[in-house]
Amino acid sequence: MHISLREVEDADLPVFFGHMSDPESNRIAAFTCADPTDRDYFDAHWRRIRASDAVIRTVLADGAVAGHASVYGPPDEREVTYFIDRALWGRGVATAALRALLDTVPTRPLYARAAADNKGSIRVLEKCGFTITGHDRGFAHARGAEIDEVMLLLAG
Repeated sequence: MHISLREVEDADLPVFFGHMSDPESNRIAAFTCADPTDRDYFDAHWRRIRASDAVIRTVLADGAVAGHASVYGPPDEREVTYFIDRALWGRGVATAALRALLDTVPTRPLYARAAADNKGSIRVLEKCGFTITGHDRGFAHARGAEIDEVMLLLAG
């Protein structure tokens, strides 16, 4: 499968909304918005991040929209995030997408967070050079509770 990145286009947003409103994807990701089915919130969120200095890219798998990946935040606290269609989990899409994103954003250090039980996401981050630097607890809307999370770092 060929994985590539491109600028986000308006036509990508309905696909992202579908990915991000999937209940199982949200449960695994854990740290999502309060109501992932709220289209007005989704649209406002995407207007805001597309207008920001975040580096956000559409992930394509064999030319089809597979998700998105981004680097965002203040210069000294830049963080990565990604969301991939659940139908593609376990096929190397997230790893290839994150590697491609990291190639386009040479700034280091970069940070990441993941639910401690999200072994797939932690593995993707580790394969891309991130190391676990600590643990925390945070409220996960998708689970309606405070859960354990890991903090990761990609050093320069």
